[in-house]
Amino acid sequence: MRDPCEVPAEKEEQEEGAAAAAGHPAEVPEAKKGLDVDSDSDLETEGTRKLGEVVKDTLYLRSCQAHNVVPASCFLRQGSAPELNLRHRGLGAQGARALASSLTSNPYIKRLDLRDNRLCGAGAEALASALSKNSSICEVDLSENQLGAVGAQAVCAALAVNPAIQRVQLAGNGLEEQAAQYLAELLLAHTGLKSLDLSYNQLNDQAGETLGPALAENTGLTELNMSWNHLRGSGAVAFVKGLEANIFLRVLDISYNGCGDPGASAVGEALKTNNVLEELNLSNNRISALGALRLGLGLRVNQILRILVVSRNPMRSEGCSTLLKSVQANPLSAAELLDFSDIHVNREFDDLASSLKLILPGLCIKTAARRVDYKKELLPIFKPSK
Repeated sequence: MRDPCEVPAEKEEQEEGAAAAAGHPAEVPEAKKGLDVDSDSDLETEGTRKLGEVVKDTLYLRSCQAHNVVPASCFLRQGSAPELNLRHRGLGAQGARALASSLTSNPYIKRLDLRDNRLCGAGAEALASALSKNSSICEVDLSENQLGAVGAQAVCAALAVNPAIQRVQLAGNGLEEQAAQYLAELLLAHTGLKSLDLSYNQLNDQAGETLGPALAENTGLTELNMSWNHLRGSGAVAFVKGLEANIFLRVLDISYNGCGDPGASAVGEALKTNNVLEELNLSNNRISALGALRLGLGLRVNQILRILVVSRNPMRSEGCSTLLKSVQANPLSAAELLDFSDIHVNREFDDLASSLKLILPGLCIKTAARRVDYKKELLPIFKPSK
């Protein structure tokens, strides 16, 4: 049965002919024509995207078959999403080889997460070629993969020739002094690298002596995480000395290293000349009251440091008070947060903190007994895009 609102085709044609005969051509909205053109363009773009995804998946499946590995369903579901998360998948070296061939020309992935996949050195070598050639990936997480020196050499060489990659995480990879040489070469060659995570490795004094000069000459890195390593003694001093000449690094975490008083003294000296570092974490570094005194010498003149964390150090209330006095003596101090968590402080410290708050009302002072809310402001390059 014909819809009562439907106009018969014959009648439609008759009405259009009559309108034309009367000098009124049938109306064809230009906007509709434009929409049709746009729709065609959108369809073409969508079709191209879908074709690219099919090609990508086909390459991956063929590569998996060639290397005799089971395809990762996450990769096949990724489509054109900007993040590929394959962490904890147990890919191994063979899985990395299968993945590498399809990553080389993949235009969609911006963030690649391969944390905890037992890649080892062989898997890193397989991925290196793809990381050196892919121009869309800007963030890579290869943490907890037992890369060792062999893997570090392959990855660093690949990253050094790819200016697109800005953030790299290599935490928990058993990196020692031999790997430090490759990391130093990366710091010198890659000026586009903004963030590097080397935490939970075994980078020792020799590594510190290698990385310090590279840090001094680096031009680009703004965030470095060296926590949970073995920077002690002369190695810690050599590493920290790199801060004196560095003019880019804004966030440094060297907590849980055992830098001791020599390291704290070196930091104090660096803070006298460094005018870019904004956040520094020195927690759990065996810094005594004497080390706090030497660290405070830098705080007396530094005008840039906003956040200082010295929690879990054996500096006692005496050392904490020394640091407060140093900030108090600096009328141009930029301090926003001083963290003394897990250090027992006395009434003298509390009185000093209260008087300092009158001078710097925006300053947060955190102790075991005084929990404060401080919202850390992300650096512009690390803020999520809207």
